[in-house]
Amino acid sequence: MDEHASEQVKVLGHPGPLKPNIRVKLYDFRRPDKFSKDQIRTVAILHETFARLTTTSISAALRCLAHLHVELVDQMTYEEFIRSLPNPATLAIVNMDPLKGNAVLEIDPNLTFAMIDRLFGGEGKDSGLTRDLTDVEQSVMEALTLRILGNLREAWSTLIDLRPRLGQIETNPQFAQIVPPAEMVILVGFTFMIEGVEGRMNFCIPYLTIEPIIQKLSSQYWYSAVRLKDGSVRRDVSRLKADASVFFEAESLALADVARLKKNSLVRLEDFSTAWLAAGGRAVCRLRTRPVRGRLEFAVASAETPEEDSLQPLTGEPSPAADREAGSLKHLVREPLEKLAVEMKGALETLAGKVTALQKRQEELGDRLFRGAPAGPDNGALRR
Repeated sequence: MDEHASEQVKVLGHPGPLKPNIRVKLYDFRRPDKFSKDQIRTVAILHETFARLTTTSISAALRCLAHLHVELVDQMTYEEFIRSLPNPATLAIVNMDPLKGNAVLEIDPNLTFAMIDRLFGGEGKDSGLTRDLTDVEQSVMEALTLRILGNLREAWSTLIDLRPRLGQIETNPQFAQIVPPAEMVILVGFTFMIEGVEGRMNFCIPYLTIEPIIQKLSSQYWYSAVRLKDGSVRRDVSRLKADASVFFEAESLALADVARLKKNSLVRLEDFSTAWLAAGGRAVCRLRTRPVRGRLEFAVASAETPEEDSLQPLTGEPSPAADREAGSLKHLVREPLEKLAVEMKGALETLAGKVTALQKRQEELGDRLFRGAPAGPDNGALRR
């Protein structure tokens, strides 16, 4: 349209020429727009996450610096996409289960051979090769593609539980006819850089494949799904189980009684009104007890915290009174233990001396037997 088009073009049903301030947009009925701008923006957000995950995984696989970022998201016909590809190319046919149909993941040949060279121990430079992949090279690219598809599943997890599977790898774009040529597709173009080698990676998704979840590709659904996911995480955390303990005041026991405690020993509980429920190492609330049908049940009496001098093992901050009590217990226990240790040490030294003397006598007795020495009192005892 020339500069006078705004004055010449007429709209069907419009009585006169268009006004100069009215914008005219050309519409091609052979390639109708199937995706709105909001949906295209959502697809871009999804694959920005995919690009970050793939950057990390490819860098780890190649042991070098790699970078992948989204360059464009556009809609076109499948024929236009196929015509834009070089021949040969690396085309991975991806099954988009549970969605119907397949998608195409295309990687530039220079990136393909750079990654293969890097995995085979080379520097990963651009070799300028334009040939088909050998069987070994194709196996290597299949392993890398599977790693990339794992990132795709994680990036799409907010929308759908996608389980992408690698079907095959083609090198001729004409053999990758997954949909009719006039079918609309959405193309996600990435800029891929590996150690100075730069190229493109394209992900082509047909409209027929993505149509069942097209309503989810909106900003409103996207952010609501993210909020729902955060809320589900909080609910899951709130349902986590923690070990809880109930503490009572028991009767006063002498140190000798404490030393005699063993399994199935009985300790009398004097006061049930001071029961506390503790979880995570801290007292949570006070409990009230009541007998019901021959058993003891607990009810929450209050949510107040215990006093500083009570339940010190739970808080980890002993009071001065507890320190004095612990010091007196240490004094009472330390002396008997030290005395016992000295006695045990002396007994062990005496036993070691007797064992050494016995070994020496056995050696002397053996010498007498083998040398034919007259039997002494010890030898006669041995014969008897």
